[in-house]
Amino acid sequence: MVTTTHGSQKARATLDFLRDKISRSEWAVGDLIPKEPELMELIGVGKSTVREAVRSLAAFGMLETVPGVGTFVRARTPVSTLLTEFLADHDLEEVLVYRRSLEIEAAQHAAVQRTPEQLEQLRAAVERAKSATPEQVESCDRSTTPGSFHLLVVEASGSKLLLDLYLGVMSVLQRAAAEGRVILGTTIDTMHLDHGAILEAIEERDVRSAAHSMALHVDRDLGLRTDMLDFAEQTERAASLIGAGYDPGEVPAAASEAQSEDTPLAGSAPAAR
Repeated sequence: MVTTTHGSQKARATLDFLRDKISRSEWAVGDLIPKEPELMELIGVGKSTVREAVRSLAAFGMLETVPGVGTFVRARTPVSTLLTEFLADHDLEEVLVYRRSLEIEAAQHAAVQRTPEQLEQLRAAVERAKSATPEQVESCDRSTTPGSFHLLVVEASGSKLLLDLYLGVMSVLQRAAAEGRVILGTTIDTMHLDHGAILEAIEERDVRSAAHSMALHVDRDLGLRTDMLDFAEQTERAASLIGAGYDPGEVPAAASEAQSEDTPLAGSAPAAR
């Protein structure tokens, strides 16, 4: 319980208490934090103090309040406002391309660097995502947890820089999704298949398959609303490949011929150990 008495001290102590719970993963990314009355009792402060702390962490990008649902953990560390504002000045299509590069690179590194604990977190995120409804997926409802899988992959890469860049990118894309400018272009079944393929590659420490599986997924994951028709056609084709038994770990012949054996798929990820 917070024992300080002055208002400013209470506010700071409450903020530190919540932030500590998040940074230590006692409240994991994608989790609902306790309701307001429970936090008031747990910390020993009033409603206004709790709300101020939650608003502050939301401004940092660590929490997000979804009306009628609750407040979710979105990141373990603060999101750089400067980086978010810088990225927001760029075309959304460029931000989507940048996000693709970051996620592919992260998947490659995660296949090598992930810890047993991180692997368990990834498995749990895949299981939690199965509770999402079609309406939630189609509307990019951020009260569901599929997005936490992607963040956990980036965290498992072991790169603080990748994580900071990714958090900035997703802050911009989440805002665009809330405004209806970015759409989710996949079905629940396809999303589960994609996440399963990525998880399997990371479990097996297969760098090449992890990169290819992530590339296949992000290419049909998010898109601009103005590209809805083309994006839908791309998604349908990709889903049909999965349905036909396509193995994301097998790079098509055309792609293999276009790439030399000693050139990595994205960036310079380390070889699998």
